[in-house]
Amino acid sequence: MKTDRRFPVMSDSPESVQMEEVRQRAQSLLSSSGSAQDVKAEVLTLASIALPVSEKYRRLTAEEMLKENTAGRSNLEVFESLSKLVKALSILEKYGCNLTSPTRPRYWRSVKHNNPVFRTTVDAIKGGRRVLFLYGYTNQQIDGLSFPDEVSEPDCDNVAAVTLEVMTLRTEVDMLLKGIHPHPECFQDIIPCLIQQDPPEDSVANLPGDKGEGEKPHTTPSLVKPTPLPRQTQPPKTPAAPPAVSLCNLCGGDSSLVCPSCEDKPFCDACDDLYHRHPSRANHKRDKIQKTQQETCSICGISSVHIQCSTCIQRLCLNCDRLFHSHPDRRGHSRTNLAAADTSSPSPSTWECAHCTTVNEIRAILCTTCDRPRLATPAITAQDGSGSGPSSQNTEWECKSCTVVNQGSSILCEVCERPRLATRPPAPAAPESGSKWTCQFCTFVNSKPLAVCEMCSLPSKDLAGVSAPQSLQQPPSFTKEQPDLSGKPQPKPRANLDLKRQKTLREDGLTLIHQIKEAEKHGVSPEEVYAALSMCGGSSVNPCNWLKSELPHLLDEICAMAASVQLNYREKNSGTQLAVESDRSLSEQNVKLSRAEAKLAWLAAGGDKDKAVRQLLRDRQVKMRELNFLGFQDMPQCEEALRQSGGDIRGALSLLQRPLMEPFHQRIWLDQPEPPINPRHPDKQRMCRRLLALYDLPSWGRCELALSLLQEPDVNYSLEDVVQAVKESHDKEFIKRLLNTECPVCLSIFPRSKMQSLTSCQCSVCHECFRTHFTIAVRDKHIRDMVCPACSEPDINDPEQLDSYFSTLDIQLRDCLDPEVYELFHKKLTEHTLMKDPKFLWCCHCTSGFINDGNQLKVTCPSCRKSFCAQCKKPWEPQHQDVSCEQFQLWKRENDPEYQRQGLAGYLRDNGITCPECKFQYALTKGGCMHFTCSQCRHQFCSGCNNPYYKTECKVAQCKYAGLHAHHPRDCLFYLRDWDADRLQDLLQRSGVPFNTDPSNETQTDTCGVMEQKDEGGQQADSPCGVQTQPGQAGLCMKHYREYLVSLINGNSVDPAVLYETQELVIACDRYLVDSRRGEGEEDNAYNARLLKKLMEVPLGEKVPRNK
Repeated sequence: MKTDRRFPVMSDSPESVQMEEVRQRAQSLLSSSGSAQDVKAEVLTLASIALPVSEKYRRLTAEEMLKENTAGRSNLEVFESLSKLVKALSILEKYGCNLTSPTRPRYWRSVKHNNPVFRTTVDAIKGGRRVLFLYGYTNQQIDGLSFPDEVSEPDCDNVAAVTLEVMTLRTEVDMLLKGIHPHPECFQDIIPCLIQQDPPEDSVANLPGDKGEGEKPHTTPSLVKPTPLPRQTQPPKTPAAPPAVSLCNLCGGDSSLVCPSCEDKPFCDACDDLYHRHPSRANHKRDKIQKTQQETCSICGISSVHIQCSTCIQRLCLNCDRLFHSHPDRRGHSRTNLAAADTSSPSPSTWECAHCTTVNEIRAILCTTCDRPRLATPAITAQDGSGSGPSSQNTEWECKSCTVVNQGSSILCEVCERPRLATRPPAPAAPESGSKWTCQFCTFVNSKPLAVCEMCSLPSKDLAGVSAPQSLQQPPSFTKEQPDLSGKPQPKPRANLDLKRQKTLREDGLTLIHQIKEAEKHGVSPEEVYAALSMCGGSSVNPCNWLKSELPHLLDEICAMAASVQLNYREKNSGTQLAVESDRSLSEQNVKLSRAEAKLAWLAAGGDKDKAVRQLLRDRQVKMRELNFLGFQDMPQCEEALRQSGGDIRGALSLLQRPLMEPFHQRIWLDQPEPPINPRHPDKQRMCRRLLALYDLPSWGRCELALSLLQEPDVNYSLEDVVQAVKESHDKEFIKRLLNTECPVCLSIFPRSKMQSLTSCQCSVCHECFRTHFTIAVRDKHIRDMVCPACSEPDINDPEQLDSYFSTLDIQLRDCLDPEVYELFHKKLTEHTLMKDPKFLWCCHCTSGFINDGNQLKVTCPSCRKSFCAQCKKPWEPQHQDVSCEQFQLWKRENDPEYQRQGLAGYLRDNGITCPECKFQYALTKGGCMHFTCSQCRHQFCSGCNNPYYKTECKVAQCKYAGLHAHHPRDCLFYLRDWDADRLQDLLQRSGVPFNTDPSNETQTDTCGVMEQKDEGGQQADSPCGVQTQPGQAGLCMKHYREYLVSLINGNSVDPAVLYETQELVIACDRYLVDSRRGEGEEDNAYNARLLKKLMEVPLGEKVPRNK
């Protein structure tokens, strides 16, 4: 089998073979599906295989990533850091799965750094962006990373392989945190604190919140099964000599103190202050650990020297050596390892940022919080002992060799590649050919006669054949080419210089674009930014700030220089006769220039002050000639007009023509603003004339009437309202009533012209109350609630009145409501119209309605897809097929066990309330309040007889009741509910109608189970009755048993008048307009028989439910 030389070679062990088989299978699944769930089992298998980390992860630098995120930290910090690493790996896993998914996201090509999830997860760990680079995000953008433009599709195989390793690493770290990893020894050299033994109880520092020594100290939770940590044995320390440098017993960092009382355990300064703060250890005496002065790296100046390069004569630390010698031109340098790096030990120390006091690990160059450079911290400078740190905390630093300002994050200069701490090399002997010379490599013009270019440090052309001085025999330590120590300096390859120049141009262009975008936010044009950069480009001044502070002074200077040039021109050509007459006239006067003209000329000249002066004079001369051509010969006046208009020809023409038009303005009107009409002005006739001219009143008398109304004391009429009222009437008292109309809703005073009325009543409300009322009614209420807010007219139970009302209301609401509210009104009005269709049905399973075009009994609701009977509105059952509704109901009573168990409660539920308007059925009883409001159509009716309820006067003849009422027939539950059960049973027995007195065997007889509509907390809810039952009531309470008996009376059309007594007959006759006068000498029996006969001629309720 061929192996890929890009990755470590796998061994032939059984674990390696198993690893490769599982990896290939999981990679194939992930590249085709893109789902992490498909490879979950394979990832667990890969995480459980006992292989070293370097051999298990072939693409991902897992070992380096773990060390970077855990080095130099305490156990608790390592636990938190690994938790963050798990979250970041989860996000990276999602990035990879999105790339391998068949349905990739729309914006898969780029990853934005300003994404808050990215900043708090992937960017919060070290090595996160390297994983994105492995995915293919290799193109660096201003705001993130992206795929190169030439890449149209991601490499799914490569992405799947990297994603699989990310998932495996996340699983292993998560298992380590939970203490369930089967092979924690594989991470012994990478994360020692995870598997070290728990320290003794007396060696763990109590936190400041501890109450005493006997209390258990707060320690980091055990992550995995503790195993001994292999440590290097040290010779026993003698009391006479100070101990040698070792690791801190608590945090594992560089120790500075040792405590003989604590068994000679070493501590760093922070852990010592925390540990010996305990009262029992406060008196311990600690000894300083003698530290040998180590030589520091020649680049970073902090870490100790581990590598010496004989080619470039540099002594570097491990990190700087890896970074510096990663360049292709320096990979072949001969280097010597001075001290073997202990990769298993944590970093020697940490450093604190002087700007934000964040404690960073020693490997960090920039602060992780504020991005300040590491060398700006005085604490690190004092620790190194060099005292040569930077004097400021700016994020930029200036190269001492080529004076280029570099970013704070860069170690090498971007131009000359000399190290940040390197001093400027001594000046070589100057060539004798001249003072200025152009470099043949970078085309930089050197002002000093040096042997090398100040910009690129390459030799001059004149010294190509001359041997360089001794100071140039060794080039700077960070040059790209390998120097020749015995000969002259060799020039750099031309390709590298071109790439550097292209990179510099690209960076300058991006910087310019950024400055232009920032300037556009402040209203500054790109031309102004470009011109400002030409003036202050060499400094760090913001162009926008320079334009605000320095540009006015520069424009004044340009105007002054232009005036001076023009004056010299006049003096020079004062005796010349060849100039044109206009030029001679122009030269005889001083030029009056404005800042606006100077600014336009300065922008046209690209920021060149001298060119701007010449451009300004040329522009002014052209404008003066144009004004002269238009007929304006007064040169000083033209110059002043141009100065006031900022050089605008149209503005200057307006200023020059204004004096010419002044007589005309004086003739047509005064040049002052139009004064308002003052009703108390002494010149009454003048005010009347203005009213006639401006407001088109019909007569002079109406004008005087309007003025008299406005002159009345203690009134606040507006002129427009008074004029509108005067146009409508000439009666002064009527006009006052029009101007003082009270809104019945908000009780404010408005003129009648600002009120609005409905066609159904005489109420008038203000525009705001009208709009607010109908907006709320349309959005939150039923369409039948869209009545007058003052009197609640019209009556919603009158169909004819309701239709005519909505036809006119639509016109009024069209200009009053918002478009979305008016559209909702039309939608509700359409639904209300559909409900009038005889084929419209309400579903008994849900609250939806629809049009049924079929003729069959079985219909299916299009919303809930459930079936029911179109006639009886009961849920459909197979037994209802080819059977009438009455036969099906009879069969259900005799054969359905569930129906029999419910007893009469089920009977009352099935014979519940049906809305006579929209035919919507409610499985509720008719007891309680007889005034029922349909939730679907808002129709108000009596639940016993289905007659409508009226809020105002009704259309029944001789009915003078104006309140809420309904007209009930004599067999309505409204009257019969007051009869005793015995009297109702007697009425049924007279008519031969059977009834039940005992409940069925399965019926619960403790409480009444009939469903009712109850008012609970202001809301209408359906719940069982719950009243205690009595014997002889068929398992129902008294109220519902009476309802049951009345339903039998109504179903069999039994007339209750046969049991009426004399007083009841008289009341019933008066109610139904039957003559109840008693004849003279008429006996009681004859009187009762005559009233009963006349009363029974009055038909029973037409809408009362009857048996068919």
